[in-house]
Amino acid sequence: MARSSLDRWVRLVEENDFKTFSDLRKTFPHADQVGPKTVFNVGGNKVRTITVIQYDVKLVIVEAVLTHAEYDK
Repeated sequence: MARSSLDRWVRLVEENDFKTFSDLRKTFPHADQVGPKTVFNVGGNKVRTITVIQYDVKLVIVEAVLTHAEYDK
């Protein structure tokens, strides 16, 4: 389940051209901005993907992929 959800998340990120966090929220309404990082709930909130996004150069850097329990620690 987590793998297919992550594959879908990657596909959506690659297929879209997000210029701002507001643009990103149209596709990922449950994404949160936490300081300089963007946290995505993936797979029905089972996985958290922590990223840094540079909108100007269309770069998404994945810093961590954690289970919900790992993220809560």
